[in-house]
Amino acid sequence: MPLTQSLVCLILEPAVVPLDPLPVNPLTPDPLAPWRGPLARALHRNRSKPHSRYAQLATLSAHGRPANRTVVFRGFYHHSNTLMFVTDTRSAKVTDITQTPWGELCRYFTQTREQFRLSGAITLITADAADAALGQARRERWEALSEASRQSFHWPQPRHPRSEDPTAFEGSGPASAFPDPPPSFGLGLLQPDAVDHLELRGNPQNRTQYQRLTDGTWAMQAVNP
Repeated sequence: MPLTQSLVCLILEPAVVPLDPLPVNPLTPDPLAPWRGPLARALHRNRSKPHSRYAQLATLSAHGRPANRTVVFRGFYHHSNTLMFVTDTRSAKVTDITQTPWGELCRYFTQTREQFRLSGAITLITADAADAALGQARRERWEALSEASRQSFHWPQPRHPRSEDPTAFEGSGPASAFPDPPPSFGLGLLQPDAVDHLELRGNPQNRTQYQRLTDGTWAMQAVNP
């Protein structure tokens, strides 16, 4: 079967595919993966639904138990295939990712009735990021946040007993009062190496799996739903 750009078709085996280091230079982005087209269409067709920006991020805790929570999709990192989300660095998911830097993001679009599961390595960008491009990406995400979202990163320590200070969760000024991201603000980057796309419309339903190969190309296979 002829190759088309970076896409090859073969039967996917349930094996772990080694992942190249996360691209950190925005001037040399990844070639767009073949699953980006279906995901872009889903995002466009569900754009009227505010909840279409939300996704569930699953990680593994230090006790070996799964942990799941909702995050907001913040776009792609510099035209690559890497998805962005923001997080409080004091949260449990940061502890999980630090110990096991892998996760799976699940997105379901209600308008078009389709699900995307994207799994791969997660990199956390914090205040001490050594790479200038990654540090700039973190700052840009901070500047794009609403005033209420910025203020939440100045709240008391997450997961601690509820603060009895009535002013602890009050806003301390407009967004301009927080020009710089605090140490509690982190940017998460998930670089998928496996994607599962399930379309519930139709009979039978359609399901396609994508897997990133060691040379950076992608294998695609239609499978039984």
